[in-house]
Amino acid sequence: MIDMKEMTLKHLLYKVQDMAMSLQMKQLFSWTKQISPIDLLDVFLAAKQTNKDRTFWTNSDNDFSIVGIGCVHKIVAHDNRFSQIEEQWNALLEQAVVHNEYKVAGTGLVSVGGMSFDPLRERSELWDKYPPSQLTIPEVVIVHYQGAYYMTYNGYMQPEHDVATYLQDIMQIEALLLHHETLEKAPVAQIVGTHVVAPEHWKQTVVQAVEEIKANRAKKIVLAREMRLTLDRQANITDMLRKLLATQPNSYVFAFEHGDNCFIGATPERLIQVDGEELLSTCLAGTAPRGTTTESDEKIAREELLDDPKNREEHEYVVQMIKQSIEDSCEYIDIPEEPIIYPLRNLQHLYTPVKARLKAGASVFDLIEKLHPTPALGGVPRDTALAFMREHEKLDRGWYGSPIGWLDSNEKSEFAVALRSGLVQANEVSLFAGCGIMRDSDPEMEFEETKMKFLPMLQVLEDNDESY
Repeated sequence: MIDMKEMTLKHLLYKVQDMAMSLQMKQLFSWTKQISPIDLLDVFLAAKQTNKDRTFWTNSDNDFSIVGIGCVHKIVAHDNRFSQIEEQWNALLEQAVVHNEYKVAGTGLVSVGGMSFDPLRERSELWDKYPPSQLTIPEVVIVHYQGAYYMTYNGYMQPEHDVATYLQDIMQIEALLLHHETLEKAPVAQIVGTHVVAPEHWKQTVVQAVEEIKANRAKKIVLAREMRLTLDRQANITDMLRKLLATQPNSYVFAFEHGDNCFIGATPERLIQVDGEELLSTCLAGTAPRGTTTESDEKIAREELLDDPKNREEHEYVVQMIKQSIEDSCEYIDIPEEPIIYPLRNLQHLYTPVKARLKAGASVFDLIEKLHPTPALGGVPRDTALAFMREHEKLDRGWYGSPIGWLDSNEKSEFAVALRSGLVQANEVSLFAGCGIMRDSDPEMEFEETKMKFLPMLQVLEDNDESY
């Protein structure tokens, strides 16, 4: 990576063009500047006028948000996807010319994307536009980080490009995104049809999973299902994001547009966050509803989570798996002895943070490969659970339950597990939810648990209050 400092965008473009002409090949560049505060959802809405793919991401601490517009470069991998993605990303970093005075998260060269849950499963048409692994370097990235705002332009400069025209195009998109007039709100879409996909088949699969566990062929198997909704008009992604941000404040809120499809959701579960040599992961397993009063809320948390053998056992599987997965890559690991309660609007979970210091040379892609899927999304043993799901689960999970996130040229990255999510396709939406099947699982109770997990997305679509 060639680091350019104290340089105007115009100067950088001429410099990069000189390099492109010298090498007789296109040259990747990245240029970051600080900007005035702006509503990132307004930026996301304005970007719809470009007819380019958009990405939105907010972390669960609500101190980091990112909007990506367009695509300069796609990194796509099918076989050996983790090593392929890493090789391609590192190759881009090596040849990129980067001007970034700030070095904060999400600035410089940034890549956003995700991957499918199980690349060995036969793919369905539902996820045609979401490859087994894809990272995208957007043309424009706007970031909010701890009260400050930054804009990054990424692009390829060709030897024959006219720099003045290139610069003018950049200024036009900046004006569109940052200085647009107030845009009219689109009418709110309403649900006019609901189809619960194969509920009896799903319950029978729970029975089969319990039989596998009782026969000691597995300890836990996670099963997911789908609900398909029809809306009276095309879904408004910006409106959905605004409502998710308002109703799911302790979650990662995300949207990944691929053409006329958008994978969107609000997940509470961090898979991994890396800042230099510091690592943070999250154990989030064991689920119960919220109470209607403080007293009932605490009673449910105690009886159904903290003192419940099934949920404590399920949670401990995740804790131990994360520890075992990362220990070879870390110098030390810090894990609290007891979980605490992680409350959301509709649900509450058992929560244990895992902090660690990485060894020199440790790769975020290696860590993701070791961690995914955690027992909270796959099962125990992992290979046995995945084989059972391939044979019996009716749903092609696609990117649901998978690592999604971002990484930058500053050795910072964060990936979450794509829960509480849906795939929007014009006026239709597929929602996804799952739960961990244990030895004493009851099909009807597990079905009710998945109904709870549909609520964050379902309420966003059912709620027609435009006050958000």
